[in-house]
Amino acid sequence: LGDVYKRQSLYNNLTFVPQETILLRSSILDNIKIAKPDASIEEIMEAAKKAELDSFINTLENGYETIVGERGVKLSGGQRQRIALARIFLKNSKIIVFDEATSSLDNNTEFKIQQNIDKYFNNQTIICIAHRLSTLKGMDKIVVINDGKIIEIGTPKEIIPKYDTIKGNDFIAVSYTHLRAHETGAYL
Repeated sequence: LGDVYKRQSLYNNLTFVPQETILLRSSILDNIKIAKPDASIEEIMEAAKKAELDSFINTLENGYETIVGERGVKLSGGQRQRIALARIFLKNSKIIVFDEATSSLDNNTEFKIQQNIDKYFNNQTIICIAHRLSTLKGMDKIVVINDGKIIEIGTPKEIIPKYDTIKGNDFIAVSYTHLRAHETGAYL
């Protein structure tokens, strides 16, 4: 029972957003609703708005009932990623891990979604893995990794100017400043 409880607690409190979004051969609605099966249509539509997905959905003949195809083949990479991002807004977990979750988005859309993340996730711990440093500007700490080794840890003001033009590094960033005062944040 202890292991089941721990897994359930982890599931309830953590959301992982991978670079390659996993979609079911079902509707956009169903693919967003995976994050919170008992969600109302209003909650799903609000999550889609926060993920900058609603304007696209509204152009589709069947709207939220549009079938995305096997693994989402009828959608672009950015549209699939925005479905995954809508899931995080819907689920509203305490810990969110992004692994290149915005790599297929244009800079303007990524900026708008980042503003919504900053606006709506003030009490969450966010861990973000990215190659594009612009994704990490709002984070508290950035860990620079090269050849599997940590080579530097610093704030975005320290790291971004230094590594912005250098290729071949991986970056992990953590945002934990919005945690309640009695909690602590840690980074890798």
